[in-house]
Amino acid sequence: MTSTEAGGLRPWQFFLVGSFVAATAAVLLARETHPAALVLMSVAVCTAGFVGFGVYRMLTPLVVGESARWRAQRSSGARTALEREKQLVLRSIKELDFDRAMRKVSDRDFDDMRARLSQRALGLMQQLDALGDSGEEAREATASSGYRAAIEHDLAELLAREDVRPVATQTSASRGAQPCGGCGTRNDEDARFCKACGHAL
Repeated sequence: MTSTEAGGLRPWQFFLVGSFVAATAAVLLARETHPAALVLMSVAVCTAGFVGFGVYRMLTPLVVGESARWRAQRSSGARTALEREKQLVLRSIKELDFDRAMRKVSDRDFDDMRARLSQRALGLMQQLDALGDSGEEAREATASSGYRAAIEHDLAELLAREDVRPVATQTSASRGAQPCGGCGTRNDEDARFCKACGHAL
């Protein structure tokens, strides 16, 4: 709210006061003095005032255009939606990096998905820049990119080690799996029967 808006009479105030003044005038000029008739007349005049305000709100944007306040609210809503989508895309990139580190995603799929997500994130950041970033948001983006570099460095170190294997392989190798004498299927160490052929172990 600007200082000029705070000091002036707002349209809804004009219609409210006008409705009450008109209702009072209608009651004073009425020939019928029965209380029910006076109440109904007052309600009808006030309702007409509220309808007038609704028509005013409907026609004003067509004649005058958008006010700065409505533009700011719409811009704020768009910024919030873009920020939310940007956070979701960045989280998706982080999860994709983690999936690659766990070897759940092939290198070719990773490169393709990472390129698409990076393009989407870049587009969202450009849209946010077009709306006008504040200094605090720019500092947060810089800190976020610093975190990203640290995460990528740690992932590169992790992948460079030779003993990195997917979790499922490590757990199955650590367990004493017993092969079936009949079909050769590897069974859990506490199994009494083969899970493939049912042969007693």
